[in-house]
Amino acid sequence: MIAMKRLATVLVVLAVVLAGCNAPAGPGTTTGGATEATTVPETTSTPPTTTTTDDSDDAPPDPSEDVIGWEDGVWANESIDVDQSDGLTDEEIEVFVSRAMARVEVIRNKEFKERVPVDVIPRSEYANQSSNSGTPKVQSDWNNQVWEALFISSEEKNVTDQISQFYSSGVGGYYSPSEDAIVIISDNPDTPVISNATLVHELQHALQDQYFDLTQAKYAAPTQDGNLAGDGVIEGDANYVEYVYEDYCINGTWDCVATPSSGGGGGEFNFGIYVTIFNPYADGPNYIDRLKQAGGWDLVDEVIRNPPASTETVIHARTPDEAEQPATIEYENTATDGWETFPGQGVDGYDTVGEVSIYSMFWYASYPERAGGLGQDIVDWRALLSAEGEFDRYNYSAPPSDGWAGDRVYPYTSPNSDEDGYVWVTEWDTERDAEQFRAAYLELLSGLGAEQVDENTWRVPSGAYADAFRVVIDGKRVVVVNGPDVDAVDALKPEYASGSTNATASTNAVAVLA
Repeated sequence: MIAMKRLATVLVVLAVVLAGCNAPAGPGTTTGGATEATTVPETTSTPPTTTTTDDSDDAPPDPSEDVIGWEDGVWANESIDVDQSDGLTDEEIEVFVSRAMARVEVIRNKEFKERVPVDVIPRSEYANQSSNSGTPKVQSDWNNQVWEALFISSEEKNVTDQISQFYSSGVGGYYSPSEDAIVIISDNPDTPVISNATLVHELQHALQDQYFDLTQAKYAAPTQDGNLAGDGVIEGDANYVEYVYEDYCINGTWDCVATPSSGGGGGEFNFGIYVTIFNPYADGPNYIDRLKQAGGWDLVDEVIRNPPASTETVIHARTPDEAEQPATIEYENTATDGWETFPGQGVDGYDTVGEVSIYSMFWYASYPERAGGLGQDIVDWRALLSAEGEFDRYNYSAPPSDGWAGDRVYPYTSPNSDEDGYVWVTEWDTERDAEQFRAAYLELLSGLGAEQVDENTWRVPSGAYADAFRVVIDGKRVVVVNGPDVDAVDALKPEYASGSTNATASTNAVAVLA
């Protein structure tokens, strides 16, 4: 199948795209940058229509003060003598960075406040820094349950390790807001090579940090959905600038330093995790373009100051006036038999996975080349590549996830059980949306070989997700209770046990996916 081979190829290529990304988002990770500047002969975000030759005498004279489009003696449209076919010298890095800063200023119409330092470290050093970072076991166990609820990573695997391994092998650089510096990760740190995409992307993070201070808590939301939503504007802004820059290189508007080809990132990784965490880079630029069309860079800046509350806003590119606030979910912990939420984890023990993670759950279950192969026909997995719009790279919209209004995943542990469990409460815009989600979820369970125990309870007898599941629908709410066996499910949420008046179900749910 050509389409399937194409998607597999695209996903591998996306690993290389992440070479120009910020430091991994999540607890304890950083995401932003720092330094200054002000206006070229033109202060629009449109670059000059011509480029100079390699003769520096053709460059305009230096301005009397710092202006947008000029940095440390180099104009945005000035050619530079930089050749990285044999790696970059310190002198070449300095002038390469100066011109890139000037060009970011022109695209973003914003002046750097100070120069951005660029450091180079060996990939092995970065791998040591990012590998698990001493994550406490209780945090890993809690997070494993969140990803298990999505059927993307089972609890027998450490999802933190999987994410760290992916980043350590594929990232080409990042900006650290705490150090106000860009770090380039190189296999040959003595003679590094820096792609235009990586440099420009990280410089835009530095510019963001200088104006908005990316060390603020609001840029590290406490939930998975909030974190990805915030990254949607931060990474979307950086990717937007990167795409415009690369377009100017391709169409000849600017001369650009050639980057020697490389083998890229290799290795195996979990596509379900990847599709989830790549969303800010894929939908973010289109979101920024929508904001820019609606209110110019001023509106983009406003949204950076006040990041979106959910990935729903980024996926559907909604302006602040159009965005919906996530539903408030009331939840009472009624667990018995020693089951309790993980102390000190998430927000009062819960995480919110959001629309993008739910989409990824159904996409990964439908992807034919998934390791361990579900390959179900829940959503059209090919539609991921059917995005429309100049800056829209991938399509994260599908019927079972589109009507998301809110959710909370409460991982549970018990001294009386060797395995953990969870209660996942989801809210939907309409009852039909809730039915669509439930139908898709039951189809996913069916693909895992689930056997129905009673009206609302299923048991997966074997495999990585061998557990009991209770799926209860009540109007716009769908609740999933998971435990190692039916007794555990009864204990986790007694009010939904068989025979309870709360254990209602929709008998025609499986028919509403169309």
